[in-house]
Amino acid sequence: MTSTAPTRQYAEPSETPALLLDGITKTYRSKAGTVDALRGVTHQFARGSFTAVMGASGSGKSTLLQCAAGLDRPTTGAVLLGGVGLQDLSEVELTKLRRQQMGFVFQAYNLLPALTVYDNVALPLRLTGRRPRREVVDQVLAQVGLEGKARRRPAELSGGQQQRVAIARALVTKPAVFFADEPTGALDSSTSRQILGLLREATDLAGQTVVMVTHDPVAAGYAERVLFLSDGLVAGSLDRGTPQQIAAAMSELEER
Repeated sequence: MTSTAPTRQYAEPSETPALLLDGITKTYRSKAGTVDALRGVTHQFARGSFTAVMGASGSGKSTLLQCAAGLDRPTTGAVLLGGVGLQDLSEVELTKLRRQQMGFVFQAYNLLPALTVYDNVALPLRLTGRRPRREVVDQVLAQVGLEGKARRRPAELSGGQQQRVAIARALVTKPAVFFADEPTGALDSSTSRQILGLLREATDLAGQTVVMVTHDPVAAGYAERVLFLSDGLVAGSLDRGTPQQIAAAMSELEER
């Protein structure tokens, strides 16, 4: 799976990748038996890159994101964030690292309804023991196009605006790696384009690393690389593909 259409400049890999998955497996056990969600995934994500992870339902893409973000521990293998092995950290250390070095955006916005937009965005700073500076919060709200909305509460905003708040909340700590799980799944196409454009800016302007799970070839087209999973394994990748090329690659994968 290789694309020759040079639609955007690809980030040069650095000596230490932003994120490295080294032979990770994940096995779930229950009374019904065992399920191998990941079966030895190795991949590195360069600093300042935008990668979309795609695959059929049950391919392991959400499990990969959960393990990469330290939200779940792999059964075997290693996950390194900037060279730091997540498997070597205690739960307290891992929580601290996630708060300082990672940002998260999900299909469910996970905003606190009782808090204003300003306080929702400032929350990650408070959790890391930092006193939020108004100019910092205002700047990130302006970055996502929410000037003048700081005093609103989530219920007073549209779905797209709530997702912008979630992105602002993830950006305010200036994370090294930004994880997004179907971030536009509940949004219309116009709003989706705006949200994906914000993720694109996180890599192009801020040099952050974005890892996004999606089922949508149009959304994946905003990424520099698409990583395809099948049955818990990396089945291929596509660099700078168009939505049409990505859809064709997915169809080819499903026919195997």
